[in-house]
Amino acid sequence: MFKPVHNKIVDIETVIRAIPDGATVATGGFVSTAIPEYIYTEIAKHYDKHKSPKNLTLVYAAGQGDGKERGLNHLAKDGLVTKIIGGHYGLVPKLGKKVIDNEIEGFNLPQGVISQMFRDIAAKKPLLISKVGLGTFVDPDFGGGKLNSRTQGEIVSKFKVGDDDYLSYKTFPIHVAILRGSMADTAGNVSLRREALTTESLAIATAAHNSGGVVIVQVERVVQRGTINPREVIIPGILVDYIVVAEDPDEHHSQTFATKYNPSFSGEARVPLAAIKPLSFDERKVIARRAAFELRPGQVVNLGIGMPEGVSKVAAEEGLLDTLTLTTEPGAVGGVPAGGMDFGAADNPDAVIDQPSQFDFYDGGGLDITFLGLAQVDKFGNLNVSKFGPKLAGAGGFINISQNAKKVVFVGTFTAVKLQIEITDGKLHIVNEGLQIKFIDEVEHKTFSGAVSYKSGREILYVTERCVFKLVADGLELIEIAPGIDLEKDVLAHMAFKPSISKNLKLMDEAIFKDEKMRLARKIKEFNELLDY
Repeated sequence: MFKPVHNKIVDIETVIRAIPDGATVATGGFVSTAIPEYIYTEIAKHYDKHKSPKNLTLVYAAGQGDGKERGLNHLAKDGLVTKIIGGHYGLVPKLGKKVIDNEIEGFNLPQGVISQMFRDIAAKKPLLISKVGLGTFVDPDFGGGKLNSRTQGEIVSKFKVGDDDYLSYKTFPIHVAILRGSMADTAGNVSLRREALTTESLAIATAAHNSGGVVIVQVERVVQRGTINPREVIIPGILVDYIVVAEDPDEHHSQTFATKYNPSFSGEARVPLAAIKPLSFDERKVIARRAAFELRPGQVVNLGIGMPEGVSKVAAEEGLLDTLTLTTEPGAVGGVPAGGMDFGAADNPDAVIDQPSQFDFYDGGGLDITFLGLAQVDKFGNLNVSKFGPKLAGAGGFINISQNAKKVVFVGTFTAVKLQIEITDGKLHIVNEGLQIKFIDEVEHKTFSGAVSYKSGREILYVTERCVFKLVADGLELIEIAPGIDLEKDVLAHMAFKPSISKNLKLMDEAIFKDEKMRLARKIKEFNELLDY
């Protein structure tokens, strides 16, 4: 539909009035990066007064919040949002609770799939075809991504091409896009030069525009037309309907919720990195150390949030970091990935690409290895990291990454809640066992399919502080045990099933349990030379 020329620089009230009741609204951002916080806070205030906009369907790829109040949590008001199609819920617990309580409809689809769907919506393709999600809760055989009984309709279907199964994800129009940039010119051209990530901003804007919808962008400042280098323009003005300047940028337009502005995130400057502080010598470091044994020079690596981040700290301590290319799923390539509320960004990246393109790379097998969290495992090698009773985390990029990386290493403690260990004389001792077992008979929510992954022929490892498993045809096989650990008392007694036990069961490398450098680079070199021989 032709849109007449109008002044694109408007106030916040004009922006909010442009969002119709019942609209499907797509939002951009990743964790706390590139979040249009000003728009969200003002939508919430406007809704409190006028009960509009209402009955929105909210669509987003990555979790966008702080796990408490900020980001999309502002929109968790009765009647404002009535349906969510989201990639992750852990950072938006206020919305997640509404889904769990069956108050609103909720789908959880893979983060990479949603980011790529925006491109297909823009191109008016009816379906996105992918193997991502097969065998998981996204598969129609296991729920089709629906999170509660209130959720109606189908987005995901299953079909065959020859002998291979595929999933098709049905696209839908986007009526409103809410995005963020660093600056815009008076014609609506938007630069993201000070943002840590570009996420899927262009894809969302194009999807909304080509759906006949409205594109709204929050920026820090407006400049005269023609003063932004055209190569810096990520969202061209032909796609943009409204630009709103954030009030109180420190509150509503910081680079992330944790960082006002870091020029090394945006690529404006390369900064000398302070020495990366080594991990404390505890169970988390033991796990990260054992996982780091899987690193090889030249690998392209992805690290999940939380415990997997420790692998990069061990790599730095052992002098391996410069031999690897670390990546983040929203688009950072190279550099050192940030953690916490900065997660997704990277200090001194070599490149920052759009999130859909990063997932193209991931889905096609571009990752050599990934390290992901281990929350709950069953006898078939399936993992659940997405839903635990009343707690809804969502899959995020986990399904895309775990299903397609050449090698997958899941990392986590063997049991949870109040686990205490002690390491003396190179031996591991359990002082207080965790109150919650993690190796259960059957997972509640299948975020990773052991059967599907085993058929792919990839190597899948499960690394804990006291033992290591690998995925085999009939489930898990125990292949390593920590020195000082009793197989029956400390391992098998705390599993709901009995795994296969390797005939070549061996001790985890003793260097892992000594509070000194492991000389890992030399060990890896010796291992590679042995393989070459």
